[in-house]
Amino acid sequence: MPKRRLDLVFLWHMHQPDYRDHVSGEYVLPWVYLHALKDYTDMADHLERHPAIRGVVNFVPVLLDQIEDYCTQFERGEFRDPLLRLLAAPDLGHHLSDANRKLLLEACFRTNHATMQAPFPRYQRLHDLHMRLKGEGEHALTYLSGEYFADLITWYHLAWTGETERRRSPLIAELMTKGEGFHHADRKALLDFIGDALHNLLPRYRALQDRGQIELSSTPNTHPLSPLLIDFKSARESLPESPLPMAAAYPGGRTRVLAHIEAARASHARRFGAPPTGMWPAEGAVSAAFVQKLAATGCRWLASGEGVLHNSLGTASKPRSAYRPWSLSTAPGTALFFRDERLSDLIGFEYAKWHGHDAAAHFIGQLEEILVAGPANDTPVVSVILDGENAWEHYPYNGFFFFEELYGLLERHPHIRTTTYAELLARHPPPTRASLPRLVAGSWVYGTLSTWIGDAEKNRAWDLLCAAKQSYDLILACGRLTAEEQAAAERQLAICESSDWFWWFGDYNPAQAVASFDQLYRRNLANLYRLIKLAPPSQLNQPISRGSQSAAGDGTMRRAQESTSK
Repeated sequence: MPKRRLDLVFLWHMHQPDYRDHVSGEYVLPWVYLHALKDYTDMADHLERHPAIRGVVNFVPVLLDQIEDYCTQFERGEFRDPLLRLLAAPDLGHHLSDANRKLLLEACFRTNHATMQAPFPRYQRLHDLHMRLKGEGEHALTYLSGEYFADLITWYHLAWTGETERRRSPLIAELMTKGEGFHHADRKALLDFIGDALHNLLPRYRALQDRGQIELSSTPNTHPLSPLLIDFKSARESLPESPLPMAAAYPGGRTRVLAHIEAARASHARRFGAPPTGMWPAEGAVSAAFVQKLAATGCRWLASGEGVLHNSLGTASKPRSAYRPWSLSTAPGTALFFRDERLSDLIGFEYAKWHGHDAAAHFIGQLEEILVAGPANDTPVVSVILDGENAWEHYPYNGFFFFEELYGLLERHPHIRTTTYAELLARHPPPTRASLPRLVAGSWVYGTLSTWIGDAEKNRAWDLLCAAKQSYDLILACGRLTAEEQAAAERQLAICESSDWFWWFGDYNPAQAVASFDQLYRRNLANLYRLIKLAPPSQLNQPISRGSQSAAGDGTMRRAQESTSK
């Protein structure tokens, strides 16, 4: 192995959309606190056990808002998440309503069966009993007792605990050993454990930042697809024939993008001591106009997908193009880094099927090949970027052994150093940036924006949002809202602008999952109309997705297994 170096940047992107109904205050889906309990805690612990490993952790402000909101619920003992409210309930027998029984049976088996249910025989037995009775008709389910539901909700939360916490906490070990017959005292102890885990979460990441091990970065406030807010036509830069919404443009999109950027910078400074040095745009989606806006606010780096780089370079693209920073002449102060799609997707999609040691060794071997193949004076910068939550439930033990092997091998490797984008830019001299002649708008999914626009249902969702924004602008211009009412309406508008709603529409996602997010999106739009003192239009009563029309039920939300590109 030559005496050269390879700089490796891990960027772990932590994001969940806003699952709250801001009119009722209720949480519609529980994924924020469950991912915090299982994944965000594990990812912090892996870094704490391996202090020589450096990396970037990206927190979206809307996720942090919800984590802090859950902490407040635990402090007050007043839960607006129905699953936590039921976990805290002293009696799950005679006082359990039919609606709550249905909720528990639908919600508490939503896990990866192979890695989060089958390994626990008593949890698996609860599932088997449910399926047996369900096969005999809905009435047979009425025979399930309060003790069954107490065990079910306890096991659901035990299955969602992180592997590192299972190894550390005597309580989790005791409850898993007990296995059944969980009393209110058991559930109360588990509830307190969850509350402590959430309270400690952000301070743990702040401590990792303060000791220089990680860089914390951000994303515009509620994860909007910024290039599309600025200009729908940016979708045609990579796909010239892409159908667009009926609306010519999103009203005031440039101003809204700037508002999301500034809100994220303020959120980050309040929570972590200073504005972020760089940002991971929602879905890695960039355009030249968006990059200029980020640069104008002081963003020193951003990252996107390798497909965007290849589309931008065209025939000038080379196999190693992504292994260096780039810059645009219109935003020279901002470095652009691009994700190694192959290496990132190996972690996101493939290595879960491998033994942890073999996967880690293979990953190191791939990096060594990159190092050896380059020129003698080259120090490649390899960016491995993926969600920090969605892949691990496919791994045995939530990826514990994979990370133990991978981080251990990297700590000992003489030629590979993990680092951060901020550290790279602070070097003297920093890595040389190549000049990007143009930037073709796109994202980390296929290098295009087709996951969020172009499909008939996605375009309809955009048209509904455009109509709501026009009404919002008119009401604000009339001065009919107080300052407090206007702030509440703007918060709701920001939620409606999240990229997540548009991601789900289309015939390639499970119909029930699409129905859930379809309903939540339309609920958010209806709430926006109510906050600006208008009656929601009747079309919000009809599903956007054709597939969701038959799948939509009474509002109990489901979640499809998300890919690491979500």
